[in-house]
Parts: sequence; C-alpha cells; structure tokens
Amino acid sequence: MTPISVVIITFNEERNIERCILSVKSIADEILVVDSFSKDRTQEICEKHGVRFVQHAFEGHIEQKNWAASQASFPHVLSLDADEALDETLQTQIRAVKSNWTASGYEMNRLTNYCGKWVHHCGWYPDTKLRLWDSRLGKWAGTNPHDKYELQSGCTVQKLKGDILHYSYYSREDHYKQVDYFTTILAKSQYKIGKKAPIIVLILSPFVKFFKDYFIKLGFLDGKTGFVICRISAYATFVKYRKLRNLIHSNGVHY
Repeated sequence: MTPISVVIITFNEERNIERCILSVKSIADEILVVDSFSKDRTQEICEKHGVRFVQHAFEGHIEQKNWAASQASFPHVLSLDADEALDETLQTQIRAVKSNWTASGYEMNRLTNYCGKWVHHCGWYPDTKLRLWDSRLGKWAGTNPHDKYELQSGCTVQKLKGDILHYSYYSREDHYKQVDYFTTILAKSQYKIGKKAPIIVLILSPFVKFFKDYFIKLGFLDGKTGFVICRISAYATFVKYRKLRNLIHSNGVHY
C-alpha cells in the first residue's frame, strides 16, 4: 500500500477547508495544510480535524505549492486547493491506486460549482488536472497565478474516473474580486517575461474570449450561468491587458 500525503495551501479558508479535509480522510495517510497566516478560523478548523498545520509566508502560488510539497512526509502527494473536494468515485479510484501504484502521476477532471450551479461547459469542464504524483519526479511550474504540475520527461500519466469538486465562487462579487486579484498577479508575471499589450489586443481579445467560451466551448448550454461566466471571463481578459499596459507605460515604454 503506497502512503499518500494530501497537501493543501490555505489563506482565510474557513468557508471551505472542512469540506476539503473530510473528502480526503479515507485516502490520506497524512493531511498537511500549509497556511499563509490566516486571520479567520482556518487554523481552528484544521486542528479540530487533527491535520498537520504549518504556517509559511506566501511568495506566490507556484512557490507556495512547491514549498508545501517539500514538507510532505511521503513522496507520493495529492495536491488540492482548499475550495476543492474529492467526489466518491475519485476517492474509490485513489484507494485503488494506493494498492497498485503504476504511473508517475495521475490526472483527474475538475467540476466547478458557480454560485450553486455546476458548470459543464464554458471551457471549465473537464478542466483536467494532474494532482496525484510522485514528488521526486516533478515540480509546480507555470505562470502565477496559473500554476501547473510538470513531471520530468519520460514519466507516465494515467487518468482517473471521478471529479474534483471545485466550489469556486459563492457570488458574482467573489468572482469580480478574484478577477482583480488574479489579473494583477498575471499582469506582473507577464511584464517580467516581456509580454506586450498593443491596443488592438486590448480591444479584440475580450471579444475573442467571449466568442470562444460561449459559442465554441458551448457556454450557452449552461444557461444564464454560462453567459455570466463568459462575460466576466471576457472582462478579465480586458483587465489583464489593461493592467499590463499600465505597467509597461509606468516604466517609460509607450506604443
């Protein structure tokens, strides 16, 4: 039986963390929560469930997740966000993997709940994630805040049945706050790597984003919820490029 450390990073997650912990108790040999100094009841809830609770300053999503994985007691790691939980099918699949670990890593779909509605289109599903892996064979990478786990060349990956249940936003206000937060981080990350934001991109990209998500990725099949998601996603694209342009201009570069 392969032991698994479940690793979760948190910051002010009292609304979500208990659901996440309860969903992994039957498959975890260790539950490690790495918290960036929450001000709410996150620590109290974690300690009630007997998890290993560690605090560490947040320097970025990728950096925090890599540090958290390095603190796990076992090399085989299941990484979740606090607003995620495993459905019963995925729990069963992971128990089977523990009995017969044959791949370097395992992918799983993620199904998102938006203001009480499950979203099956808009480019939000199946949203396949590599979340279970041998930590000796890879690391978190990507561009903050959009992290992804990358295994070394030659590693094998298998797909598990079931879903990670993602409880993303409880209100549109939550969504807009996340847009503001993430676009600031993303604009700074893209500025550092020399990304440009010409005016034509600023103007056209939101329309392209909406058309792609609403029509090509069938967001309209999610009804009013799909329209709202696609509209806010298009707005986020505009905000990202506007913030990037502002960064470029503030450093003396003009188009």
